[in-house]
Order: sequence, then C-alpha cells, then structure tokens
Amino acid sequence: MNKLIPVIGLLFLFATSCKHEEKKHETTPKLQVTKLIEKDTIITRSYVSQIHAMRHIELRTLESGYLQKIYVDEGQNVTENQLMFSIKPNLYQADLQKSAAEANVANIEYKNTKLLADKNIVSANELALAEAKLDKAKAEVNMAQTHLNFTKIQAPFNGIMDHLHVREGSFLEEGELLTTLSDNSKMWVYFNVPESEYLDYVTDTTREKTKKVSLQMANGKKFLHDGVVEVIEGEFNNETGNIEFRATFPNQESILRHGQTGNILMEVPYKNAKIIPQKATFEVLDKKYVYVVNEKNEVEQREITIAEELPYLYIIEKGLKNTDMILIDGLRKVRNGEKIEIDYKEPSEVLSNLTLSAE
Repeated sequence: MNKLIPVIGLLFLFATSCKHEEKKHETTPKLQVTKLIEKDTIITRSYVSQIHAMRHIELRTLESGYLQKIYVDEGQNVTENQLMFSIKPNLYQADLQKSAAEANVANIEYKNTKLLADKNIVSANELALAEAKLDKAKAEVNMAQTHLNFTKIQAPFNGIMDHLHVREGSFLEEGELLTTLSDNSKMWVYFNVPESEYLDYVTDTTREKTKKVSLQMANGKKFLHDGVVEVIEGEFNNETGNIEFRATFPNQESILRHGQTGNILMEVPYKNAKIIPQKATFEVLDKKYVYVVNEKNEVEQREITIAEELPYLYIIEKGLKNTDMILIDGLRKVRNGEKIEIDYKEPSEVLSNLTLSAE
C-alpha cells in the first residue's frame, strides 16, 4: 500500500504540470497580425435612379369633335410631322368656307370704295373703314384655317408613342388626352446625392469638368454607354438632406425607356487610402473597433472611423497609424490587455487571400 503513494504523487505532479502548460498556452495564443496597407484606390458609389426621356409630352386635342381616324399604334416609332390622329373636319371646313366668302365680299367692297376714293367721291375715312373690314375678314379666314389644321394632329418630334387613351369614333373635348410621346434618343437619369457626398464632389479639384458615370439596369447588367453628369439642382430637399443630380446617356439602340429605374454607379478616387480587412474589426454599441498589438505584445482595443466600405475591406478615416499592428485572427479568443504571440503576415499577403482585393 505504501509503495503506491509515490506513484500516485508522481501522477499528480505530472497532471498538474500538464495543466500549467495548457493554461500557459491558452493565455499566450499565437495569432495573426498585420499592418494596414496604404494605396491609391477607387470606390464605386451606387445611387437609386429614375430614367426619363429627354422629351416626354402629352398629345391633347386643340379642338372638340369626333375622332375620325387613328393612324398610329401603341409603342410605334413615329417621325416628326407624321400624321397621328384626325378629328372629323366637316364643321371646321364649313367655317373656313364661310370666312373665305366673307373675305371675298370685303375685298370687293374695298376695291369699289378705293375706285370712288380715287375720284374723290367718298372720303378717305370710308376707304380706311373698308380696308379694316377686309383685314378683319382675312384674319377670320386665317383663324378658320388654323382651327381646321388643328383637326390633323401630327408628331412634334421623332419619338415612341405610348398608350392610346381614345378610340376611333369617340367624341373628344377640347384638351382631351390622346397619348404620350417620348423622345428616347437621349435619356435623363435623375439620382439623389447626400449633402456630404455633394460637397466632396464639388470641391474635388482633380475631377474632370464632365464627370462620367455608368448605369446599372434593373437586370443587374451595365448599360452599353457611359453618361455624364450635366446638371445639379439648385436646392436641397429639406426632408431628405439630398440634392438631385442629372446624368445624360445616349440611347441610340432604344434600350432605355421613359419611366425605367436603375442605379447610377459613380467612381470616386481615394488617394493614399488606409485599407484593412473587414474581418479585423468588431462592433460594440454601433461603434467599430480593432485590436492593436503594442510593444509588449498586448492587445489594446481601439475605436476606428470607417470612411468607405469595399467588398471585404474598409477604408479607415481615423483611428490607426501606418505603424500599428492589428489583430486579424482570433478576435473572440482574446480580451483587452491580454498578451499574445505574434504571427506576422504581410498586408499584401492578407489582401491576396481575401475573395476580393481593393482594386
């Protein structure tokens, strides 16, 4: 029995020694660290947009009457001055004939009065009155002709016709909507920009005079052509804090139509951007933090400010220096002030192992 005691003691000492070694290993884990990388990069900002035709108008009647004929169809391309609708012209033709007859009578009266005036039989005032009656009659003819012309409704420009709001034989009131017409040769794309990004845009001295942008369509694909920002509205929306930009896109293939939606993609260059992996950060009460390793190999929790978010990466606005070593592995295994063993990785190696780089 006594011989077993030394053996049990040895086993106890060995087990205790193993626990101490295990505990020591747990308190000084070997974890990966790296430094931020500083490089010029480009970020792409996305803005929800509304797409409008350069010209989009309503075609309405200028005269009342029965719709006699529709010469076009919905979705059809029409050309400038092409006949689209006609209103039954009988009444307006009769008005023109009546006005023309009255003008002919006034013309005869004027000529007779002028002959008499030349012989001093009638006064100059009577001649002037006859001339005024003739001018009035001619004006009535022009007016009647104009009303008759309004019964023929032509396309004011090249465009695409929209939905028909009337049918042949319908009685039309003056000003009634017939259809809409869109000139889609160029498209105006409107998008709202926050005030801070607007200030960055207008104060960027390196920006080209005409900023190029691209358009992501509703199917996720990019539109064939780039556009340029041409117009910025004069006022901010007080409710949203945004200001509206307008970009113009060529649309010779007629892919874009009035009323579509999409996303404007605007590239913004960053000079000497300070970049770290997103996996090196953690969040506490909506604030971002990293663990920085000090000279004693102790981790220190430090708050950072994010300037921009990229796929798998952050651009840091403040909180880190180029010389800081940051923890990129085992963030949940350590606590603030804990000592670790360093497994240093070059920033370029870390970035290359991410799914996407900063480029």
